[in-house]
Amino acid sequence: MTTDPIKKKKFPGLSTWIFIGLLLGVIAGIVAHNLIWAHIDIEHLSPAIKDGLKKFATQKVVSYKLLSDIFLSLVKVIVAPLVFSLLLVGLTKSGNFGAMGRIGIKTLLYFTCATLIALTMGLLIVNVFQPGAALDVHSATEKILGAPKFNVTEFVLHIFPKNIIDSMAKNDILPIIVFVMFFAAAVSALGQKAKIVVDFFDAISHIMLKVTSYVMYFAPLAVFGAVASVIAIHGLGILGGYAKLIICFFGGLTLFIFGVLPAICYSFKIKYFTLLKLIREPMLIAFGTSSSEAAMPKTINALEKFGCPDRIIGFVLPLGYSFNLDGSIMYMTFATVSIAQAYGMNLSLGEQLTMMLMLLVTSKGLAGVPRASLVVIAGMLDTFHIPAEGLSLIIAIDWLLDMGRSATNVAGNAVATAVVSKWEEASIRPVK
Repeated sequence: MTTDPIKKKKFPGLSTWIFIGLLLGVIAGIVAHNLIWAHIDIEHLSPAIKDGLKKFATQKVVSYKLLSDIFLSLVKVIVAPLVFSLLLVGLTKSGNFGAMGRIGIKTLLYFTCATLIALTMGLLIVNVFQPGAALDVHSATEKILGAPKFNVTEFVLHIFPKNIIDSMAKNDILPIIVFVMFFAAAVSALGQKAKIVVDFFDAISHIMLKVTSYVMYFAPLAVFGAVASVIAIHGLGILGGYAKLIICFFGGLTLFIFGVLPAICYSFKIKYFTLLKLIREPMLIAFGTSSSEAAMPKTINALEKFGCPDRIIGFVLPLGYSFNLDGSIMYMTFATVSIAQAYGMNLSLGEQLTMMLMLLVTSKGLAGVPRASLVVIAGMLDTFHIPAEGLSLIIAIDWLLDMGRSATNVAGNAVATAVVSKWEEASIRPVK
């Protein structure tokens, strides 16, 4: 007589806990917001006093945001060594630097096509549904001042690192990639003499992936803190006046994730929904924390399970965080034209096409700038003589829109990596 083995209890997966954290964050934020503002009559107060009360409210919910900040700090400390080790090992083990040049060309070609698609979708949605017309131009109270403009010379110089330690400390991905390519070429040239270096970084990459799995246990708390802190300050009422804009933008993101990306994958014979299932957790992390970077280590792990080669993951994915932020790119055209609509301005087809071509260039290399999308939009407002204070119209809900575009960025970069892998390798073999 045989006995059945003891069945292990199935506990909820990370994605379930992240979703629970998101819901609890909404509830905690609503409770905190009501406790802060319920008994305070602020309508008759001066703007200065209102600002003071808002700062006080911000301090009260700082403990919520602290959870998110800790998680993001832990993730940021992983990114540079993980990218460095994965790319170095991938390059040195393949030993084919001609292939890396070919992969680079294919990668940039795909990024350019994906960017044009995202920009076009943003323009189509905003022109068809006219969400900006519903905005109240008199409710603007905040401004972004001194937004830096894109400078081609500075961007090109920034690609080549002056100090690799400084670049790693700041998580500047592009300079790290350039340095690793030179470093890997030298390691390959030395052959057996440098084998110990390859083995060392191979071990480092596996260690960092294990560290990543530990850090991700903290993700549900981080999502809870990020969502609770924002809602505690602004409340859910802020969403009412922006309902049409929010629905239109999230509708566009949904169409991109479930329409455009599957079509791209189908043309390359890639199983998109299998990939989507694997990147579900990193997308939830990006959505909850409003940070694509926070999801990067988990995305690397998902792409490895999908069967993408390490050398392509280590090259394409980090590059995508500077050149292929599909959700953010769609947002730039959508938000700029929406602001123009709010002021009753009708941009001509020629102006919108010019804007699209400008954004094709200016959207690149700003991944490390805080609130990068808003910085680029500010530049577009100035270029097309749209009132600059219009930027404050979308600041109030930028935190929510940022959640959606961050998750879309993760999906877009995962597909980019899979496409280049299939394009280069002709087949992708999932890891069992």
